[in-house]
Amino acid sequence: MTIPIWLPLTFFLVALVYSMMGFGGGSSYLAFLVLAGLPYQNVPTLALICNLIVTCGGLWHFYRAGHLKLRKVLPFLVFSIPMAYFGGRILIGKNLFSLLFGFSLFVVALRMFLPDRLFERSREVSSLRVWIIGLPIGGILGFLSGLVGIGGGIFLSPLLLFMRWVNVKEAAAAASLFIVVNSFSGLLGQLHKGVASMSLIVPLGLAVFLGGQIGSRLGAYRLPQLGLQRMLAGLILYVSMKLILGV
Repeated sequence: MTIPIWLPLTFFLVALVYSMMGFGGGSSYLAFLVLAGLPYQNVPTLALICNLIVTCGGLWHFYRAGHLKLRKVLPFLVFSIPMAYFGGRILIGKNLFSLLFGFSLFVVALRMFLPDRLFERSREVSSLRVWIIGLPIGGILGFLSGLVGIGGGIFLSPLLLFMRWVNVKEAAAAASLFIVVNSFSGLLGQLHKGVASMSLIVPLGLAVFLGGQIGSRLGAYRLPQLGLQRMLAGLILYVSMKLILGV
């Protein structure tokens, strides 16, 4: 399949901006793949592969910078991994896919409009509380991630920030780990529906690898540019409303 020349460049820019915040960009890959006219059944597989490429590199850089707080992330992973697999195996109709995907993008946009300085201070939380909240919430986020074809870190990051369990950079590291494990689990489920074309994986994978390496290196040592966040958030908000209203 011939891909539009603008698609790899767009994927590079998405990976660059998202990786600064510890995200893989899966929701935006989905949006642009849909806009490019790809069959929606194959879109989640491509998005998850690109997600893995970006977040594996991002996780390494945030870990090296000392921002990964495993104690606060592990409870969210326990149920999210199997639930992402089961969600990925479910074949849903186009309207339901568009509705769930549109809602996912809407959450992404709201998070990116918020200034990071609102979440700079974190507070201590008991291990028991982390496990009580993390187990069920992680399962829900994992299932939704696998069903739609995203890593789910875009949901976990704002949750941890609003609860003030982590600061901005720790949230980015947590999101990277969550996305890695759930993207892999969701991808295994999605592969039961078919494999994406290698002619698409190679150029798009290379684009997100380059963008992700640059962005994650910047994000591990400095906060994202708020202006870039809001520009991308505006675009994501437009696409999400278009999908939701289209249903």
